[in-house]
Amino acid sequence: MRYVFAFLTFLIATSAHAMGPWKASDCHLDQPCDLDGRSYHVMEPEGWDGESPLPVLLHYHGWGRNGVHAQKSDRIGASTKRRGVLLVTPNSVGRAWDYWQTDSGEVDFTNAVLEDVAQRYPVDVDKIYVSGYSLGSVMAWRYACESGNHVAALLAIAGALHEDSRCAEAPAEVRHVHGLSDTVMGYSKGPAGDDPTYAVGLWRARLGCSAGQDGGDWQAREFLTFHRNAWDCDAGRVVLDLHPGGHFVPHGWIGRQLDELLGRTPSYP
Repeated sequence: MRYVFAFLTFLIATSAHAMGPWKASDCHLDQPCDLDGRSYHVMEPEGWDGESPLPVLLHYHGWGRNGVHAQKSDRIGASTKRRGVLLVTPNSVGRAWDYWQTDSGEVDFTNAVLEDVAQRYPVDVDKIYVSGYSLGSVMAWRYACESGNHVAALLAIAGALHEDSRCAEAPAEVRHVHGLSDTVMGYSKGPAGDDPTYAVGLWRARLGCSAGQDGGDWQAREFLTFHRNAWDCDAGRVVLDLHPGGHFVPHGWIGRQLDELLGRTPSYP
């Protein structure tokens, strides 16, 4: 079922005209949607009218967790609920992801999840975002690398593929955040240890990026400062936010990215 996303696009485009009004899914929140022996969770945004096409954030959980954790997180689920975004959170097998190989079955599973979601909800196919935290972030990179041509943005938190990976596909935009004091998924500064932008070099090369711009510092909360670098590219954009902290999902980061991607005034929470 590899690379079924082209069919998913066709499905959404045709069904959005042929069907409606849409009905809420019979599986949502902590009630999983079963799918060929596996499962995922879905959470609708606040105030949705039941008909309007929804942007989607598909988020891969970290090690030892499941899809419900992201729903209940004030740093992920709360951000999607307030911004009109449908949160989709697949469950791994054994609470870990299989992401190192290019033929990972997780890619097919994710495509099947997105296809199933599109049959339950009206999805805005131009606003499908893929995210993950820690090992889930590596999985998000893997998915974007193998089936990302229809992904509007990769939102990666504290985890990345090896820098020498080769990607068959790529999302339109890459946004990555990492703590410089992370001792769980250490942040790579290259062979010489002196390049703070090295970790996103894979995407800068893949998307054909020009020279980067220093975006300066920004804060969602006063206790954590991010420093931003950004690159405009032939085939998209790359954004890198670094902070001095460790291995965690930063307050306000997902919300800020969604605000910028959706053309909203950045806000917190």
